[in-house]
Amino acid sequence: MRSSPMAPAAAAVAAACPSSLPRTSSPRRGHQGRACSFRRAARPAMLVYSVSQPLPHESGRQQQARRPRPLCSQQAEVAGTAVDDDEACELVSGSDLVIGEGDDDSVRAHLFNAVKNNNGTGILLLSDVFGFEDSATRDFAYRVACNGYNVLLPDLFRGNPWKQSAPFDADQFSHWLAGHAPARVSGDIDACTRWLADEFTAAGVTRKLGVVGFCYGGGRLVELLARDAERCFSAGVCFYGSRMDASLGAAVAAPVLFVCGDGDPLCPVETVRELERSAKGARAAVYAGRGHGFAHRPQSVEEDVDAEDAFNAMRAWLHDHLLA
Repeated sequence: MRSSPMAPAAAAVAAACPSSLPRTSSPRRGHQGRACSFRRAARPAMLVYSVSQPLPHESGRQQQARRPRPLCSQQAEVAGTAVDDDEACELVSGSDLVIGEGDDDSVRAHLFNAVKNNNGTGILLLSDVFGFEDSATRDFAYRVACNGYNVLLPDLFRGNPWKQSAPFDADQFSHWLAGHAPARVSGDIDACTRWLADEFTAAGVTRKLGVVGFCYGGGRLVELLARDAERCFSAGVCFYGSRMDASLGAAVAAPVLFVCGDGDPLCPVETVRELERSAKGARAAVYAGRGHGFAHRPQSVEEDVDAEDAFNAMRAWLHDHLLA
C-alpha cells in the first residue's frame, strides 16, 4: 500500500508561499474531516464522440510541430508589482504526487507551486484526452502558476491517455474511451478536489479554489460544478468543453467563463449559450473562426493572437472571482 503524499505536499505548499499561505506544523492526513462532499448530478453525462466525426485536435493538425512560444508571455503580478517573463517563470516549482492509497484508489498528479508571487489560491486543471503529461497542457499549467496560482494537474486516465494517430481511427478512439468509466473519472476528480481543499486548509489558506478544463476536462468541469454541493469552487473556466450536458447548467452555482470557437463541432456554440443562460453568473467568450483546441494548442499566428486574448480573459476571470 502506498503512503499518503498529503503531509509532504502540505509542507511543500506551505514552504513555497508567503504569509498568505502560512506553514503548518501538523498537516492533515488521510481524508478524515473532508472539507468537501459531492452529490451526484441528476443526469450524469456520458462522453460519447460520434464515430463518424474525427476529433480535429487528434487528426493531422496535431502532427504539426508546435511553434516555440514562451511559457509566460505576459507579465505576472508579484505583490502588486509587475515582473518580466523570465523572472516570473523562475517563481514556479513542481512535485509529482500520488493522491490516495492503494493501486485501485490512487491518482497520480503534478502540483505546480507558485513561489514568491503565491496568491494563496489553488486551481484544479482538468486535461484533454492527451492527459496530464502532455506538453501543451503542462505549458499552460506552468503559465497559470507563473501568475501566482498553485495548480493541481491530475491524471484522469490512470496512465492510459489517448495517443494521437494519423489518420484518426474513430473505432479505436471509442474503444479507448470505453475503458475510462465516467464514474471512475468523476470519483478521481472528486478525490483530487478533496485533497486540494484539505491541503490548503491544513496550510492555513483561506483563499478560494478554482477549476479550469480543456475539451474532455471541460465537459467534466460542468459535471463537477453541478455536483459541488459544498461550493468548494468559487470560479471555473471551461475551454471548448466536449459533449457538455446543458441540462446541468441550473445546478452550477460557481461563475464559469466558457471559451470556445464558432467553428468547433465538438463544442457547439448553441450549447455554450444555453449554459451561459442557465448557469448562475456564467459568461461566454466565442472566438470567430476558431476551432477546437486553439487556446492551448495554437497552430498559427492568428490562433496565437486569440490564444493570448483567451488566456488574459481567463486570468481576469480568476482574479475577479478568486482574489478581488
